[in-house]
Amino acid sequence: MALLSQAIRNQLCVRATYNRGMVILAPHILYTRHDAPFVDAVVIERNGGAPEEAKLASFRVAGLKSIAMTIEGFVPFAGLDLSDARYAERIMAQLEP
Repeated sequence: MALLSQAIRNQLCVRATYNRGMVILAPHILYTRHDAPFVDAVVIERNGGAPEEAKLASFRVAGLKSIAMTIEGFVPFAGLDLSDARYAERIMAQLEP
C-alpha cells in the first residue's frame, strides 16, 4: 500500500497483475471499504492494449499482484468525485485537487 500511496502522490502509473492479466493503472485514491483496502484507478493498458473508454474503476488491493511503479505520469481523471459515499470510511492517499 505504501507503493500505491507514493504513486498517487507523484501521479505515476503502476504495473500489476490483476485477474491473471497485466494492467497498467493510473491510481487516484487509496481507501478502505468494509475494512479492506481498495484503489480507484484508470486502466491505461490491459494485456498490452488500451481500453475502449477511460473510466475510473475500483480494484481490491489484495487482488493486485506484483505491483511496480512506472516512470509514466498521468493526467487526473475529471470524473473523480472525492465526496462519493464509497470514500467515507477512510482515505489513505488521494490526488491533490
